Amino acid sequence: MNSPLWISEADVVAMMDIGDAITALEKGLMTEARGRARNMLKTHVAWNSATLHAIGAVFPKEEFAGTKTWAHTKGGATPLLILFDSETGRLKAIIEAFALGQLRTASASGVATNLLAAKDADDFAMIGTGKQAITQVAAVVAVREIKRIRVFGRNAERREQFAARVKQEFEIETIAARSIAETVAGASIITVATRATEPILAAEMIARSAHINAIGAIVPSRAEIARDVLARCSRVVVDSVPASQKLSRELMDFFGAADQEGWKRVRSLADLVAAGESRGAGEDLTLFKSLGMGISDLALGIELYRRARAERLGREFAHPEKAAPRLRREVRQAV
Repeated sequence: MNSPLWISEADVVAMMDIGDAITALEKGLMTEARGRARNMLKTHVAWNSATLHAIGAVFPKEEFAGTKTWAHTKGGATPLLILFDSETGRLKAIIEAFALGQLRTASASGVATNLLAAKDADDFAMIGTGKQAITQVAAVVAVREIKRIRVFGRNAERREQFAARVKQEFEIETIAARSIAETVAGASIITVATRATEPILAAEMIARSAHINAIGAIVPSRAEIARDVLARCSRVVVDSVPASQKLSRELMDFFGAADQEGWKRVRSLADLVAAGESRGAGEDLTLFKSLGMGISDLALGIELYRRARAERLGREFAHPEKAAPRLRREVRQAV
């Protein structure tokens, strides 16, 4: 029986690029659509401007179950994806999951953009220059022939540095814009990846028939998309409908309680993948709202585990052995 693997960040980036991640996620979404994968509803607790997160899923037919957990603090985060055998409960792997998380989030935007953006969309706006931004650019470039990229972040120096990096990395004309309105004017694809606590993207800024990926507001204390944007959307797609009903302030405020009629408009990305749906003629705005879900992490994690076994990567370690707790305790003597 195989010992569990510790798969490092270096192993992850050696085995998987954004194209591989998109392919792995599409496979995982098809598995979900067929009823062969189930999400654990995302949960979190907040303290002192920090949050502890846990998400997970199970792929019973493939004999995998797993959770990803991390504490997001001002000092950073160290996410870990833990894979178990769904039949025996034995530990299969622990995967250092910072790069995996970037690939998972970006690949979801890639899948959604491929389905919902116009086929000739070539003008891309990236709002946000943080840790997720460069992989978000890579995901859009992987599925559309982009001719121009405009980027915006609040810090002017970082904005210029990020624009220079994007131009060098992808060899596409890249402009550091001075405002959000300037960034998105006329853009056919828009990705928003910020830590905004109030909406920053309004309908009047956006050209007709644009596609939007909104990935930054993943807890109710944050929001990026204004109500009038949602009012213009001909299609609203999410990675997880139950998670969006619990965690997306933008959608909760717009559609109301989870049992309201409006929520019937909200589709899951897995449903679109399974149906092979794409943008219809005459559609106005389309929106993909990403909150993160366990199926996405496990879809990539399972592929990484299989590649690590095949390529002899990762580090084996001893499986944890059960130990009985001590039941008797010493009587504490008063001093």
